[in-house]
Amino acid sequence: MKKTVTLNMAAALVKFLQQQYIRRDGVEHRLINGVWGIFGHGNVTGFGQALEEHGGRALPYLQAKNEQAMVHAAVAFAKTRQRLGTFACTSSVGPGATNMITGAGVATVNRLPVLLLPGDIFSNRIPGPVLQQLEYPSSQDVSVNDCFRPVSKYWDRINRPEQILTALPEAMRILADPAETGAVTIAMPEDVQAESYAYPEHFFAKRVYTVERPAASTASLSAAVALIRAARRPLIIAGGGVHYSDAVAALDALAAATGIPVAVTQAGKGAILDAHSSCLGAIGVTGTAAANAIAVEADLVINLGTRLSDFTTASKSQFQHPRVRFIGVNIHAADAHKHGAIPLVGDARTILRQLTRALAGWKVPSAHRAAVVRQRAAWDSTRATLVGPKRGVPLTQAQVIDELNRACGAAGTVIHASGGIPGDIHKLWRSHAPTDYHSEYGYSCMGYEIAGALGIKLAAPARDVYAFLGDGSYLMLHTEIVTAVQEGLKLTIVLVDNHGFGCIHGLQRGSGGHSFGNEFRHRVGRTGRLEGRPVDVDFAKNAESLGATGLRAHTPEELRTALAQAKTAPGVVLIFVTTPADVRLPGYSWWDVPVSATSQVPGVRAARAAYDRATKKQRFYY
Repeated sequence: MKKTVTLNMAAALVKFLQQQYIRRDGVEHRLINGVWGIFGHGNVTGFGQALEEHGGRALPYLQAKNEQAMVHAAVAFAKTRQRLGTFACTSSVGPGATNMITGAGVATVNRLPVLLLPGDIFSNRIPGPVLQQLEYPSSQDVSVNDCFRPVSKYWDRINRPEQILTALPEAMRILADPAETGAVTIAMPEDVQAESYAYPEHFFAKRVYTVERPAASTASLSAAVALIRAARRPLIIAGGGVHYSDAVAALDALAAATGIPVAVTQAGKGAILDAHSSCLGAIGVTGTAAANAIAVEADLVINLGTRLSDFTTASKSQFQHPRVRFIGVNIHAADAHKHGAIPLVGDARTILRQLTRALAGWKVPSAHRAAVVRQRAAWDSTRATLVGPKRGVPLTQAQVIDELNRACGAAGTVIHASGGIPGDIHKLWRSHAPTDYHSEYGYSCMGYEIAGALGIKLAAPARDVYAFLGDGSYLMLHTEIVTAVQEGLKLTIVLVDNHGFGCIHGLQRGSGGHSFGNEFRHRVGRTGRLEGRPVDVDFAKNAESLGATGLRAHTPEELRTALAQAKTAPGVVLIFVTTPADVRLPGYSWWDVPVSATSQVPGVRAARAAYDRATKKQRFYY
């Protein structure tokens, strides 16, 4: 006779999650490290009560202040832990659930695991329509939770308590699989959470999901090695997959042995340290002049753990060699095949070691190596100019990045996500450690930074964590300052104020348009437009009202002092910095943002002509 345990569905879920583990290289990690939650009528008496009764230290509860933010924190935790663990996030049905959809998009776009457990409408339908229920006219089996389907890697609704017996193992498999991972959504009807079932006792036994390190096939590896040996100007593009595979040392070894230069994506920053003689820094739209110059002439591009977004490929205009070929190294088969690449499908660290052995004794041609040396030296000179003082400008964003880079050092981590900051910091940041740079630029989600900083600190308590963001992003989602204070976590927030959505304002003006809708200005009664004086916000006082320490800096020297104070101050510190919106760094690649083909504005017509010329460089590489 099989032993059973009678529990309500919510309690069974809690007990199951406590026993899930992930293992790589013989080391086990807890897969679900706790539950972020905001309770409502759809989850407080079911899942909330079960957490209180059965959660304990094995599945601790963390209280967020915004549902989107708690997903960001879980995603940043998973990224910091190289996908070897995440959190669950729970909300009530209705606005609490739909607030999590943006976070689900962040997770799935960036291939990072997070478990979402929104409450749902009654399965028995008797009380319907319940509070917060959106009535869908053509079906009574649809709720707002169906909106999670397109942004989830796995989605299910538990209409009977025994359905978790099949749903949860599949959900865990997806979360633990590096090729399939992303947001996993399990919708929990309010009544079903409280219903009981006699679950098999073995359902609650410890389960370990092993992350394998598959090698590339012999045939594909041979083809790739032959292509590399024949190349005259090869280039490696290192993406986030290098970090997730813990392959930084393996990439360093290959680059040192062969001399192949390496450029990095936003997610790949730190995959090779800037001090390495093969490092060219950032590539693409937000890239350095050095990396982009080498990329234009490359006859072979090795895509290593990257999904090749338009920012990396400069909207498919970055690689201009007439016979350029590609090799794709990726655990995700679709990414490995992009651009018609020879696909090396498998674990990045394993394949890098395969390539290093197969290429023993081979080095890039001396002319290519000399070009890399020249470009690195030229970029060092250019960077020094970019971060240098500007006449009449007390403090620029480039100078803020330079000061923050020094303060962060190898022991800290800077996190950013949106606005003009990613474009500047990707170019200028010099990685002193693989872990000093955390970027969410797959979804480029405003509001990610402070919540994400929480996730990093929970994953790596010993690190100094710096959330770097603009005023627009801060105003969207700053409430997790309260959570950091509540949890006693040490964070430093560097806020750059340029009175608006400065990045898009710059794009708007750079495309020939007038300023419209992107600056934080008072409305002018005479014209009815938002073109009056700037709206002034004292962000230091705002942060202080939430429990943080507020500091101000207006010059590089003041910022240096504030950063030093922040290191020793307890709790959350916000450093409020103002910078001019019109002092920008140059770009070294193109980005496809279509400009109106017909306009009465002369600047727009000129921008369209330039756009038409630029599109002629786009190529279909397959």
